[in-house]
Amino acid sequence: MTNRKHLLLATLLATASTLTLAQTPPPPPPAPGAAATAPADSGARQQRWAERRARHLDQLKAALKLSPAQEGAWSTYTAAMQPPAQRPPRMDRAEMAQLTTPQRIDRMQAMQAERQQFMTQRMDAIKAFYAQLTPEQQKVYDQQSMRHEPRGRHGGGPGMHRGG
Repeated sequence: MTNRKHLLLATLLATASTLTLAQTPPPPPPAPGAAATAPADSGARQQRWAERRARHLDQLKAALKLSPAQEGAWSTYTAAMQPPAQRPPRMDRAEMAQLTTPQRIDRMQAMQAERQQFMTQRMDAIKAFYAQLTPEQQKVYDQQSMRHEPRGRHGGGPGMHRGG
């Protein structure tokens, strides 16, 4: 198969899976008397991630042994590493159902472009901070960042078990 056919096939499969997910009915409401824990769990999860992120940054800063002249670069770096204050709201199923397939694809591409822009800004901030480090500090940063990257062939994200 040519690359063009591979790309077309991948696009069609992605669109089909997205449309299937968009048509999946929402989960049934909790039974009467059952505790609705999703919002509380979400807040607790966000809190745990924030604590973990802060702990990681504290450990990184201590390991880097930054000079006073590097504090400004550190502040810029840590600000860029924070998650966005507000994520764009997801479209609900009723809204998606009113769009044509090309409109849904355009919407998905716009969201993908926003995520890519955020990641590009974050990577640029990492490169700018890294350039402010001494060669010894760069080695430490390289080692520390490898410890916090996803492991294994399938990465490893929230909820996935990682080897240690």
